[in-house]
Amino acid sequence: MSEKTFSKQYVLGEIDVPYTKGMHPATVKFELPERKVTRLKLVQRKGAKPRKSPDGIATNNLVLSAAVGNNADLFPSVIGLYVSKGSVVADVTYGKGVFWQNVPANAYTVHATDLKTGVDARKLPYKDASLDCVVFDPPYMHTPGGTAHVGHQNFEGYYKNNGNNTTGLKYHEAVLDLYFKSAAEAFRVLKRDGIYIVKCQDEVCACKQRLTHVEIINQLTDRFIAEDIFVLVRHGKPGVSRILRQRHARKNHSYFLVFRKRGSGRGGR
Repeated sequence: MSEKTFSKQYVLGEIDVPYTKGMHPATVKFELPERKVTRLKLVQRKGAKPRKSPDGIATNNLVLSAAVGNNADLFPSVIGLYVSKGSVVADVTYGKGVFWQNVPANAYTVHATDLKTGVDARKLPYKDASLDCVVFDPPYMHTPGGTAHVGHQNFEGYYKNNGNNTTGLKYHEAVLDLYFKSAAEAFRVLKRDGIYIVKCQDEVCACKQRLTHVEIINQLTDRFIAEDIFVLVRHGKPGVSRILRQRHARKNHSYFLVFRKRGSGRGGR
């Protein structure tokens, strides 16, 4: 036995062996022909922390980053993972409340507003740092495209009808402007470490691929931490009213982006 590996300290027939992480007496082999060893004792090295037994249980019942379904199917998992029960949540694009269909009514205190109730996401009626979570799901398509976007209002129709698209921007740039200005307002009303949940979808505008979720993340990371991204794949196949030649893959998925407001010590205000 090498003296560099084990210290020869004999106490009443015991051998003190320096403890190494993962070491078990059954794996230690040595020979002491002139000594009878009655028991092997592992000794923790000075300054080393003992290994703790891991907590928790083995399971595959987990929240996953991708799902096939609709908003009502996925949203409960998104908000449940990041927002504690009893939190105050402002859904500033509430509409018909589709997101909340499968969320227990008493789980959160929900302020349900949208343009039809007279509340613009770019000018919210809440005090600074007063909310735990803001949910934002605006019209994210710049044109209805026949039957392509059934089930989600297009940007121009919705904002023109409500007289609130005053930026002078058009098409995809107008959509991005809405996301960016609404995010700034969400930052104002969220508490430190508050959660901002954003729904979006990429699009092709003027034959150019626009990765909306990337543009939003890049813009918001000066004020928010990008915590997570969920991919929602729709049931069935999307269609178009007419086509000559397909140039890009048809979008059949959208995103839930989860941001956390930066605290004052991490670059936020």
